[in-house]
Amino acid sequence: MINKNVAELLNAQIGHELGASQQYLAIASYFASQGLDAWGDFFFKQSDEERSHALKIVRFLLDTGTPFDFPALPSHQPHFDSALEVVEKSLSWEQEVTRSFHKMAEVALAEKDFTSFQFLQWFIEEQVEEEASIGRLVDLIRSGINLFQAEPLLSRDEH
Repeated sequence: MINKNVAELLNAQIGHELGASQQYLAIASYFASQGLDAWGDFFFKQSDEERSHALKIVRFLLDTGTPFDFPALPSHQPHFDSALEVVEKSLSWEQEVTRSFHKMAEVALAEKDFTSFQFLQWFIEEQVEEEASIGRLVDLIRSGINLFQAEPLLSRDEH
């Protein structure tokens, strides 16, 4: 069994990951509804990744015999004021997730829960990639490029 404090944080993170999946689904829909298919595809893939992160945590909790619940999720609407706004929000969300995983790792170490600490390393490494990827999109939009012209620059292999 893993430490109770870490288990509570991981349980909450399941909700954050599933919520992020819905947020990215809304963003993907926002772009796709404007005919920006590559932008939509990028964020549909992000949505899938966030759901897979939640499942990774669920499997870990199951494997360690740790009880958990699925937190309630807020609704997300696919309406935003601008592409820059939504991508900047995405970067902010990813930075918040990074802080959350750092906090969990800090608690795991303090509680000498080395099993959870080791598990969390994958997520911490993943967050470096997530922030860099979204950061590049922020830079791309800030450059002033037309979003349709930018579509070929969105690498499907980046994720």
